[in-house]
Amino acid sequence: MSAANGTNGTPDTPAGPATPTGPRPEPLRFFGTTWVAHDHGYAARRAGVAAGSLALAAASCFVLRIAYEGLQIADIGGFVTALMVLMFAVCSALAFRHTWSAFTTRPDPDRQASLRGLLAIGFIGSLLAYFLRSLTEAPGEALHRAEYDRARELHEQRTTRRTGNPAKKRRRS
Repeated sequence: MSAANGTNGTPDTPAGPATPTGPRPEPLRFFGTTWVAHDHGYAARRAGVAAGSLALAAASCFVLRIAYEGLQIADIGGFVTALMVLMFAVCSALAFRHTWSAFTTRPDPDRQASLRGLLAIGFIGSLLAYFLRSLTEAPGEALHRAEYDRARELHEQRTTRRTGNPAKKRRRS
């Protein structure tokens, strides 16, 4: 059996190694690894994430408005109503800040677990952070790009150190 492709006579296997060596980029939610070279619909994905997160935030605000009106109809008092509004506002602000900072630094897993309830209540803040970040880049792209570039540099240094410059190697006699 021949190694040639039946249509144009070119080999089926590339000339290089079958799998690339070195670090691989970490995929981002909704983007995969398209953030590396901004290819395969990266701009459309960013627009989709921006539109989707803004639409979800608007729909969520509508649902919260209905809940607020339900509190008004129940006539539970101004203090409880104000407390609920304050709770959602504070939790949304904290969720926005936490989500925004997670785009530039890796969050602590223990802290992330302890804030899970707060982030669930303040989901509108997280959605707005996603919207604003996706206007400039894929959310988390800067962090992943910095880590990926650092890993590639380390890999190149290790590879260069291992192989070295063949012209400078001593010849055995």
